[in-house]
Amino acid sequence: MEEGINYYVPATALAIAVLAKFPALVRGWRNPLVRSVNTLLALTCAAFFFSAPPTIRVVNQLTGISNFSAPLVYSIVSAYSCACVVLMEHWRADPRRRARTRARVRAWTAGFALVIAAVVLCFRLGEAPDERLLDFELYYADTPFIREMLVIYLFANAVAALAGTIACWNWSLAIRRSVVRDGVAAGGRSLRVGLVFLVISFLVNSICSMAKIAMIAASWTGREWYALGRWILTVLSLNGLVAACGLLLPVVGPWLAAHAVRPLRDFAALRHLRRTVRPSPSTARHPVLLTAPWHSSPEQHLMHRLTNLHDWMLELHAYCSDEVRERAYRGARRDGAPEPEAVAIGFAAMFAAAADSRRSGSPSTPEQCVRASRALRCAETEYRDLMIRVSRALPSLAGAEK
Repeated sequence: MEEGINYYVPATALAIAVLAKFPALVRGWRNPLVRSVNTLLALTCAAFFFSAPPTIRVVNQLTGISNFSAPLVYSIVSAYSCACVVLMEHWRADPRRRARTRARVRAWTAGFALVIAAVVLCFRLGEAPDERLLDFELYYADTPFIREMLVIYLFANAVAALAGTIACWNWSLAIRRSVVRDGVAAGGRSLRVGLVFLVISFLVNSICSMAKIAMIAASWTGREWYALGRWILTVLSLNGLVAACGLLLPVVGPWLAAHAVRPLRDFAALRHLRRTVRPSPSTARHPVLLTAPWHSSPEQHLMHRLTNLHDWMLELHAYCSDEVRERAYRGARRDGAPEPEAVAIGFAAMFAAAADSRRSGSPSTPEQCVRASRALRCAETEYRDLMIRVSRALPSLAGAEK
């Protein structure tokens, strides 16, 4: 099992992606782009699973044919290469020329169907009696019909991988231009990073396919490059993880960013405000701290921290001065700070001063407290992330005072 772990890890990750995308596939089955994405994920998962040496051994035993897994894996990988090209065709398709896109898709599909047929036919005509789990290409590189099968498969895979490299690179550049022009769209960053991973994966696949062809050609002249074969096998197994990352990031990246990365980042950013407004045990009226279990979601931890902060700010209400807030706000605007940043700086200065007043036992006037509360409610209505902005402004405010 250990010899197949590098294949089963990406296969498992991609199987999770297939299951995650299955509801979208059911809802959008009529959309060719949706079908292409899910087909690509499924074929990639199958390619890694059936390429694992333990799976190869089991398939050969079940069929009773030595090396039956070779044409099976080559057919799956060829179908995967076709799915890559078809996905790129659907992506760059002009809605006004759908017939032309369908024609190109049919041409690619027919071409790779011929490749698969040629692989099966060559394997049927050739002889491969000795089971080879890892070095099938090099072991049978000089065997009639098997060598033709290998060259056809590898050359088709290299061409498709090169086409995928160019398409994914152009796609990532198009996303970058749209980000510069229109700003970051939801999921755009995850898609672009995933495309970069796919560019690397496709390029490595293309190079390894051409290296295998060179290795096979060298065997025809009596040279055996076993070291190159082992190197290629290691690179391809690691490249599988790169491909898995490239295919998974656009799928799970937006969800992780919304439900894990952003809440954790905001939770950490609130630490400055927490240190400022948290009362000491001697001054707290209600020293009850709302905490979430360690296994709770990042969103739950963030919600509990915000709840605690609002409770502590309510206790600090009697020490808040709107005059301090207004003075800091106007100073920030004079220094050229944008409106949201200036608002945050104003409240940061107010809370910092209120915390000092609470320690010295000097409450503010009722009028100043009411005006401060009214300004805070208005700001929270306008800026949903006000507390995070205020917390981030506190360190710079402390540095400016020093």
